[in-house]
Amino acid sequence: MSADALGAEADGFFDMLEERRRSSDLSYAFRSFNPLPYRGATDISASTLNRMVLESQYLSYVIQEIMLESDEPREMLLEEASALLDEMSQNLQLGFIRLLGYAMNKVFKSVFSSIHVNEDGLTRLQQAIQEYPVILLPNHRSYMDFLVLSYIMFTYDLSIPVIAAGIPLMGMKLIGEIFRRSGAFFIRRAIGSDKLYWAVLSEYVRTIVRTGYAPLEFYIEGLRSRTLKSLTPKLGMLHMVLEPFFKGEVFDISLVPISISYERVLEESLLAHELLGVPKPKETTGALLKARTVLKENYGCMHVFFGNPVSVRDLVKGKINHRQYNLVPRDLPMKPSKEMQEFVSGLAHTIIRLQERNVVLSAWNLMAVVLLQNLQGIDLDLLTQKTLWLRRLAQRFGAHLRWPENVSDSEVMSSSVSLHHSVVRCEGGRVYLVEEEGPGPVTQEEGVFKQAAAVLMCASYRNQAVHVFTRPAMVAVAMTTAASHRTDDIFHNFTFLLELFSNEFVVIPGQAVQDFEEGCSLLQESGVIGRSDEEIYVKDNGQETIIFLRAILQPFIESYQVVFRYLCEESSQTLSEKMFSTNIRSFIMKLLISGEVQSYECLSSDLHKNVLSALLRMDAVTKTKVDDQNEFSVNKPAVKKIWDMLSHGWTPQISVDARL
Repeated sequence: MSADALGAEADGFFDMLEERRRSSDLSYAFRSFNPLPYRGATDISASTLNRMVLESQYLSYVIQEIMLESDEPREMLLEEASALLDEMSQNLQLGFIRLLGYAMNKVFKSVFSSIHVNEDGLTRLQQAIQEYPVILLPNHRSYMDFLVLSYIMFTYDLSIPVIAAGIPLMGMKLIGEIFRRSGAFFIRRAIGSDKLYWAVLSEYVRTIVRTGYAPLEFYIEGLRSRTLKSLTPKLGMLHMVLEPFFKGEVFDISLVPISISYERVLEESLLAHELLGVPKPKETTGALLKARTVLKENYGCMHVFFGNPVSVRDLVKGKINHRQYNLVPRDLPMKPSKEMQEFVSGLAHTIIRLQERNVVLSAWNLMAVVLLQNLQGIDLDLLTQKTLWLRRLAQRFGAHLRWPENVSDSEVMSSSVSLHHSVVRCEGGRVYLVEEEGPGPVTQEEGVFKQAAAVLMCASYRNQAVHVFTRPAMVAVAMTTAASHRTDDIFHNFTFLLELFSNEFVVIPGQAVQDFEEGCSLLQESGVIGRSDEEIYVKDNGQETIIFLRAILQPFIESYQVVFRYLCEESSQTLSEKMFSTNIRSFIMKLLISGEVQSYECLSSDLHKNVLSALLRMDAVTKTKVDDQNEFSVNKPAVKKIWDMLSHGWTPQISVDARL
């Protein structure tokens, strides 16, 4: 399954807010709305949908199983299932879509200078909605994601989707009910082994798909990305939406990858602080009202790219044996085979790669890359020069860039600095990261925290572009650390990096050869490397690019090395998850203060979790549940071996002169 084969060019955008600014918000909200529905749809109400779930043979079978396991009476379990469905289910009503449309029209015109949508994507989506059940799969970078797709669908007469949302949104007084009546259905974060909840949720999702009730929207990453990088996909919902196809209840399903790109993210400061261990604020109506000051800021442009609909029927040809589904009645639960699990995992990773390929980058994303390699500040003229160099490289690597036409490069740079005044400032022709102001003198720890918050805010914008450089950067590091110029040695080091960092950067399972070839081809086509039958070498004029690409991965490599060091030096071989989170942050804080560690990104809690996930996958750490808490047992020799492999030939502290 290749992301290249399914990709599309991110062009043909138009600004949908331009027309909205010329008309009144009321006339927009009460305009006629005549979407063309799915031809095979069953015209049913939300209450009828719920009744179909409760009366399904599948739910009846699961309840029977639970009765045998727990001795609970059937009536009580049915009552519990009905209560779960009431908590969960959406109640989509056009009147509330109009209300939300009115409010969003005002908000979006206020906070965004433009919202660019690809016109051909809307045309393809309209056609897909009429033919088969449609699953909308956007990336998730902001709370705004939840609202923007419904706003676009309403604006262009497309069927309003039902949306899988986190349960905290339901608890927001008034707002939760507006969301429910705008198509949101609410899912608990921690379902665990609650058999009845799984049964109600999965049958609810399958019934929506099976009946063609509405397009279904969910985030394949599961959560909003706090780093603005793509997250490893969660597979539960994807299994649920695909099952009606595999059981022969629908002829095909169209999966639509959607890339939402923000020039500036509303939650930029909140996200950085969450990564540093500051608790996430509760999602309440009061908190939303207090956050209104955020809406007085300018957040620049948003781009929404609707990708090519992906036919599940086409994808499974030759990959899945359908006969296994003919052996089990449609209404009975069926555990996915290993073959099915691998297919769904590959598909989920492919969808995320498609999302990445159609992300639209701004000048600011490239500036952030340069700024993070020059934390002591950089002259604006030099920043401009290096950003333009990076722009050419990114375009050669296939990035989609929004660079304003008929505007001088210096004006593009200065307007980006102005828009991101919360992250950078320009003084005396020199650009610096902005640190939070606070009352009175600060301790060393507080000083490091402020610097780290500034770096992580800037890093989030670099992360929006990092997928463009990941594979060439891994080749660059592998070439530097390999024992020789032989392709086999370099590929060996590349596969190690790919495995180690597969929670940091999304890679399609089983495609290491294709990823290596992609990285090498991009470098070769850019004139950075040369290749013979058995060797790869850096060309004389390619050294600058190789050093830059190594520097992009440097914060990740240094952070992993620091966590490995902590695990090897920690006296106990068993750590609770809570103890690990607290101790690793304290350990890194001391190293930053002493100057032993350079990268403030080492303090990111998401990065710490990713290191543990990598070590679990590589059998250097094992996880067990003790009193509902995760506990990790560390195999120190195995961790030390991985640490040595990562450190071999790598000098973590690249000199400033060697960076961009």
